[in-house]
Amino acid sequence: MITYPSKIAVLQVEGRTVSAIGPGLLVLVGLHETDVEADAEYICRKVLNMRLFPNEKTGKTWDQNVMQKNYEVLLVSQFTLYGVLKGNKPDFHVAMPPEAAKPFYASLVEKIQKAYREDAVKVCVPTSCIYAKIVNLVNDGPVTMQLDSAQTSKNANDVVEGS
Repeated sequence: MITYPSKIAVLQVEGRTVSAIGPGLLVLVGLHETDVEADAEYICRKVLNMRLFPNEKTGKTWDQNVMQKNYEVLLVSQFTLYGVLKGNKPDFHVAMPPEAAKPFYASLVEKIQKAYREDAVKVCVPTSCIYAKIVNLVNDGPVTMQLDSAQTSKNANDVVEGS
């Protein structure tokens, strides 16, 4: 999973905007063939609680999360995050197969919407994401975070809020 703090993110398919957000997070969601419910819970918690935004009142950088700022989240299904080169050709054999990925992605979206606000979480339906040719992003700051739920055993004691 790759996360970009954004001033604006717009996803277009064939020149038509299919999803967009104002300030917030653009999250490219890659699903591994071994991902399970606990992985979705970890990603949900991390996406919503990463302190990537400044606190204007205190002047502290890296102090507030997307919920504290009342920002939006754009989730984009991106199986190519698990692509590897086999010779000179891309291979996606470790990405979750589409028949399993669609319901898993939908459940991840639902988790994030329930944990935050449904109207603040925008999505790209996986079938349109496949055809997405243009993702416009105005990145807010020099940060791109990579989250891997496979590291959950190392992070089992993470504090969710107010850490």
